[in-house]
Amino acid sequence: MTLARTPARTRPATRWTHVDDLYVDGRWVPSSSSARLPQVDPATGEHWGSAPDCSPADVDTALQAAHRAFTSGPWPATTPAQRAELLRRAADHLEASAEQLALTTTRENGSPISETRGAAANAAGILRHVAGLAPWLAQDDVRPFPAGGAETVVRRDPVGPCVLIAPWNFPINLMVVKLAPALLAGCTAVLKPAPSTSLSIRFVVEALAAAGAPPGVVNLVTGGGEAGDHLVRHPRTAKVAFTGSTPVGRRIAATCGELLRPVTLELGGKSAAVVLPDADLDAVAGVLIRSCLRNTGQTCYISTRILAPAERYDEVVDMVARTVAAAPQGDPLDEDTVFGPMASRAQFDAVLAHLDRARADGARVVLGGAPVEGVPGWFVQPTVLADVTPTMAIAREEVFGPVVTVLRYGDVDEAVALANDSDFGLGGIVFGRDSAVAQSVAERIDSGSVGINFFASNHAAPFGGRHDSGLGVEYGIEGLAQYVTYKSVHRRLDEVST
Repeated sequence: MTLARTPARTRPATRWTHVDDLYVDGRWVPSSSSARLPQVDPATGEHWGSAPDCSPADVDTALQAAHRAFTSGPWPATTPAQRAELLRRAADHLEASAEQLALTTTRENGSPISETRGAAANAAGILRHVAGLAPWLAQDDVRPFPAGGAETVVRRDPVGPCVLIAPWNFPINLMVVKLAPALLAGCTAVLKPAPSTSLSIRFVVEALAAAGAPPGVVNLVTGGGEAGDHLVRHPRTAKVAFTGSTPVGRRIAATCGELLRPVTLELGGKSAAVVLPDADLDAVAGVLIRSCLRNTGQTCYISTRILAPAERYDEVVDMVARTVAAAPQGDPLDEDTVFGPMASRAQFDAVLAHLDRARADGARVVLGGAPVEGVPGWFVQPTVLADVTPTMAIAREEVFGPVVTVLRYGDVDEAVALANDSDFGLGGIVFGRDSAVAQSVAERIDSGSVGINFFASNHAAPFGGRHDSGLGVEYGIEGLAQYVTYKSVHRRLDEVST
């Protein structure tokens, strides 16, 4: 297999390449560490940038700044409406950096430019939507005692300094979906992006600074797992929000449990797309890439297990293979590219190991199944696997690459059972012409989100996983509620001033 366009070694310039500073207490300050995090272009293997691998002292400085801003700075005195206005201003500033943000992200993680170009607008949309939730924080919540004679004022107070840790696959939006509600709630924050995407997040920090965020309200440190562990365990940390792998999420959850510290976790997935017997396969083909292979398969919620009825199995396999084969793979900076490289050499090796195991287990390779030879970078051919059974590792483990499996089911009850036969519970789709039947199947799927004939995130609705896919939710009022702590103030009615 050849690429539609082989990545050129000469890449467009980005605003930042090699940086030495962190954002702490309202200023860009040098890291106390000499260790570096290389930023490598997955399409070429070029080491094109770097950022500090911060020290424990850097973590402490950032969290102390967040603590001061929360306890004694101007931020606690602001109203939800004032904080909402700051988010709206930040959204405007972030949109102005859309092109450079997209280029930087694509060079960091290899996501196609057609994907990253929408990141600024989507993040700005999250900021504006969350700003619109300010009335929920401001509204009076007074509840009468059932026996009468007294009432309770329920306060929603900010939980405190928050540690927000985002992954490399969607480094902007998966940070902003944490940061926006944290700030609206009145919290302060220390951000830590994934080590390999340490530069693009600076656009978000700059947007908030330009919008007027007071010193210490937003802080940025960059580093690897050791820095993350220091952040999670630090005594000034009041809450942790993390998106990433399930194994890392388990360790964070264990630490937060030990410290009695609230935590939100959005983790891995192995979602199923149930193709009902009456499904319109042309319609399925139209949303297949976005729903099952988005971002070269490096997306947590996508439905990489396609469940096809036995009587239409070969027809579904053929449709999937034709659709995937028609999507160009190549330089992620090419506007027409659908499939880019794996984000790192480690991810490239992991995907190939999954494919080797799948072949050994008896899966049939219908399309792809190998690395792209003779090109720079870490490209794996988009792959369709048929004759996959539920016990195969490829049907149970998250691959995080351009790989879909097609499993066979006998009746709808078996399809639901197969969809639910997973340690994960993050996303899912039901494809069918009869909307009532599709709705009934969707309601039986044990997952945090399920789409009918498509899948998308709704900023107004909660998004979160069940089982090994995480704890808590993001988006909507429910996501904002993750950043408040409740206080009940009881008072007698005859003592309430009028």
